[in-house]
Amino acid sequence: MPGGAEADSPLAAMRLTELLEEVQDRLSTVASTHARVQDLLDAFLSVSAGLDLDTTLRRIVEAAARLVDAEYGALGVLRLEGGLGQFITVGIDQEQRARMGHLPEGKGVLGQLITDPHPLRIADLGEHPSSVGLPPGHPPMRTFLGVPVLVRGTVFGNLYMTEKHGGGQFTNEDKAVLVALAGATGIAVDNARLYAEGEVRRRWLTAVADVRSTLLGGLPAEQALQLVVDRVATLTAADGAWLLSGPDPVDGSYEVQAQSGAELADVTGHHLHLADAPTAQTVVGRRALTPVDLTGFPLAGPDAAPWGPAIGVPLPSTDAQAAVVIAARRGGSPGFDPTIGPLISEFADQVALALDMAARQQVARRLDVYADRDRIARDLHDHVIQRLFAAGLSLQAAATRVSDDVVGQRLHQVVDQLDETVRDIRTTIFDLHTTEGTEHAESLRRQVLDIVTQTAGEHLQSTVRMSGAVDSLVTGDLAVDVAAVVREGVSNAARHAGARHVTVTLDVADAVVVEVRDDGRGIDPTVACSGLRNLAERARRRGGESVAQPLPEGGTLVRWHAPLPVRGSG
Repeated sequence: MPGGAEADSPLAAMRLTELLEEVQDRLSTVASTHARVQDLLDAFLSVSAGLDLDTTLRRIVEAAARLVDAEYGALGVLRLEGGLGQFITVGIDQEQRARMGHLPEGKGVLGQLITDPHPLRIADLGEHPSSVGLPPGHPPMRTFLGVPVLVRGTVFGNLYMTEKHGGGQFTNEDKAVLVALAGATGIAVDNARLYAEGEVRRRWLTAVADVRSTLLGGLPAEQALQLVVDRVATLTAADGAWLLSGPDPVDGSYEVQAQSGAELADVTGHHLHLADAPTAQTVVGRRALTPVDLTGFPLAGPDAAPWGPAIGVPLPSTDAQAAVVIAARRGGSPGFDPTIGPLISEFADQVALALDMAARQQVARRLDVYADRDRIARDLHDHVIQRLFAAGLSLQAAATRVSDDVVGQRLHQVVDQLDETVRDIRTTIFDLHTTEGTEHAESLRRQVLDIVTQTAGEHLQSTVRMSGAVDSLVTGDLAVDVAAVVREGVSNAARHAGARHVTVTLDVADAVVVEVRDDGRGIDPTVACSGLRNLAERARRRGGESVAQPLPEGGTLVRWHAPLPVRGSG
């Protein structure tokens, strides 16, 4: 019927409009959902792209706040010992942070998420039973959404979102999105942790390689030890690091062989007693890394600075002396990360092994040097000296058959020169047999050279000749007497004789003979000769003699000789 069709038209139009609106709402919802899914995927890519842990954590908080349209967002990272160790926020500027004072400690609603790690959505924070209120200076917050972040099944921290824009409530969809992001966060944090651990291990391995190459490259051990403490201080973020060795067999002290740390008093070379070094006292004798807390500990000596967390690790060695590396941070600093324990222990083992290998190499090189010295000494004795001695005998025999006095005198001079050369070669042989320890000790040869140089000064030219086993046979009180003779003779030539040149000869064979010859004006009879009398008294006590006499060509000769002591009598 026409009338009925006209009546149904407005109703059909209304239904069509409703249908269009419903379709439009559904399309809008689909578009919104699609956009949100795309935002979530973008957030996944963003948080998984970085390998630096701190940067990754901030990206996570920013992405979470953006996805759920929250004004404020935070990520609380849990400490191993409990509570919040790190709190990363977005939406709060520096001025607001300063007004808030200290960061949250994980109490109230935040503490509930720590003890019960499940998603938590709250319409009004002030009305929640766990709420403890907001501290002074904190921005107002009412709506809340929090979810835990799990890394390999363990709670790493919690995401906290507050104050949804527009004044509405966080929805179940917001919770689902945040839970999904928390899952991606766990993977991203795990990747960043693995990368960071790999980088730390790489740096420790590089440090081991540096120390090993320094030692095995022949550089002094002091440089390697300094490199050890520098690397330990850097890799552990310590304010100071020391390497101690000991104990001293005399007083039981420990020597500081290397130190690292800015603005620290240099104690390298100092000897410490364990009572003054509590860290060393705790670590010495242990076989593994030992943590020590020096906060509030009454210290004296080089440890007197207000130190806090400290660690010590022994350097295992085949040497009889123990060695320990100590690293410390100033008071109030956070403790050392327990995960560095295996790394620094492995570093210490490798360093100790490199030190032992370097010591063996030094011994091997020293033995090679001694073997070469013995070979050279044998060649000099068996070949050179014998040939020179035979040549001297031949010249002496020829001199007796020469009628020309000038030629005969010249031949005798050559024979004397050969004898002097033989004595010099024998002295060289004794020097070749001198051990390295003797060379570095205060030997008589060194003393005589120093005395002559210092006493002669700049205006008196000096010559020193020594032959025989000077350092081996002239020791103890006899070496003291010889040094006194040389000092007195050169002093007389420099102060009283007006000499221009002085020659000191020290010969050790069956006896020790010292001669000091100068080209001065001789001995002044008006000057008291107490020094010469002292030399004569020293010679008489030893059964020898001391004579000072003028030379025909001018100058003075002081000749002092004494028999060598019987071996073992000093």
